[in-house]
Order: sequence, then C-alpha cells, then structure tokens
Amino acid sequence: MSPAAPIRVAYVGAGAMIREHARAFADIPGVRQAGIWNRTRGKAERLAHEFGIEAVASSLAALYEQSVADLVVIAVYETAIRETVEACIGFPWTILMEKPVGLDLHEARAIEAQAASRKARVMVGLNRRALSSTRAALDDVAADPSPRFIHVQDQQSLALARRIGHAAPVIRNWMYANSIHLVDYLLAFGRGEIDSVEVISPWTPEDPGVVLAKVGFASGDLGLYEAQWRGPGPWACAVTTHRRRWEMRPLEKAAFQNLDERVLNAVEPAASDTRFKPGLRQQAEEVVRVCRGFASRVPDLREGVRAMQLVQQIYRC
Repeated sequence: MSPAAPIRVAYVGAGAMIREHARAFADIPGVRQAGIWNRTRGKAERLAHEFGIEAVASSLAALYEQSVADLVVIAVYETAIRETVEACIGFPWTILMEKPVGLDLHEARAIEAQAASRKARVMVGLNRRALSSTRAALDDVAADPSPRFIHVQDQQSLALARRIGHAAPVIRNWMYANSIHLVDYLLAFGRGEIDSVEVISPWTPEDPGVVLAKVGFASGDLGLYEAQWRGPGPWACAVTTHRRRWEMRPLEKAAFQNLDERVLNAVEPAASDTRFKPGLRQQAEEVVRVCRGFASRVPDLREGVRAMQLVQQIYRC
C-alpha cells in the first residue's frame, strides 16, 4: 500500500464505543470513514450521519463489499464477540476488536485459533496502554534494568453489573469483561513470560470479597493484583524500580516519585486524552500505522489472549 493512500475504515456495532472510535479515526489524516453495520440499522444511520460514514450496510458481507475497508473496528456486546469476530475473520481486512477477546478464555482461544487458520491480522483495543500516562511511565522505565514491582488495584461489583442490566453470562464472566482493563497493566509493565501466579486471596463467586494474587515474571519483575469486589477502591497502577516510582491514580493521570524524595511530580496528560476518550486517539493513529505496514505498539491478538489467560489464572474460572 502506498503511504499516501487513504485508509478505509469500517465499523461493526453502533454503541458508545464505536462512536468514540469513529471520533478518533475521523481525526487521523488520510482516513476515510467507509462503512458501518449494526443489527439495529437506525443506530448505524445516526452514526453515519454524524461522522460522514459513506455506507450503511445491511449485512457483514455487504459491509465489506460496499466499504472495501482496509480496517474494521468491532465493538459489540460480550455475548456476540466470538460470532462477530469469527465472521469478520472471513474477509481480508485488518481487524481492531474491542476487549475482552470473547466471553471467557475458551472463546478467546477459539478466536485465536480461527484467526491463525485464516492468517488474519487482529489487534485488540487494550486502550489503556495508549494513555499518555501509561506511555510516560513505560518510556521512562524502559531504560531502567532494575526489577519492577507492579501493584495493580481493581474495584468491581456484581451488584452494580446486575443493576446496569447485563446478561447473566456476562455477569458470570465479569472479570473478563471488566477486570481485564486492570489485569493488562501487569502484562504492559512486566517483562518476559509469566512463570508463576500465586493466588493469596481467592475469588469466591458465591461471596465476592477481596482477590489478591502475586504474579512472577521470568525477568524477575513482580506483580501484585488486588481487587475489591465488596467495597470502595480505585482503579490504579503503581510501578516501582530502584530509582523511581510511577503512580497512575486515576489511570489517566501520572506522577512519579524519585528515590530519597517524598514529592510526587505530576505529568500533564496529552491533549488527545482530554479531547477524546483517553487512549483512543493515540491508539487509532497506531492502528493506521499497522495498516500502512509500519511497526506499532498496539497489542495483537496473542497479547489480548495472554491478558485473558492471566485473568483465568488469577480468578481460576
């Protein structure tokens, strides 16, 4: 593909996340909003009107035929992920799928196998890796060879998930649907393969409480995952090396503390994280780079399945 050729983007779904993706891709030079398909056509038509999307398709096959898209962005309800992604794998476009990679690890592995058999290029929207706060910390610790201690704090509520109206299978697998946002920080910062997962305080689905797990990496890095399932708590991540400690609380904001100091030095978020849903504008830019054949930091399907596997190892579900 010529570096100057437009990248044609299509969308599957028409909910809030697709709208945010469409906003982000609309801001990338050289992108054409080529098509959209959703089971409820009216919602797709509204987004097409808002973002100048060229075609509203009546089926997935029609979406590919009408859009001739280089990239398809998928954001559908958890119970429809596997069916939708496997159908999209049948067409020769690059895929960006929203997390999670299926309803559970079994579905994630089935999607991975299907993608491998069709040689499909699939990326996973673990967009918190694209936050300017996360990237500031990642770039800083990259040059530090000392061991890292990664402390991830998660907070979830099955009662809240029920009140929102989620389907029973999604509630049963809520750790895959929502905790993956936090669990992935262990993989983003931990170097090498995971060589141990020690569950200190286990998941008890009949009486959810505190989940604690120690995660060891082959590099010597150490992670601690903490989730509060009955009580308040932050979504936060701290990464400590011998010389500096990075803190992201909330995740969109970063600050660091140097050795022998007690001061937290704040890092200003990128403008793109205030103008768009945090992480999505930078992620969209990186995805377009992939479509043009350049290297990118966007997680691929293998990394998305790795995150699903770590959720399973922590929650034993």
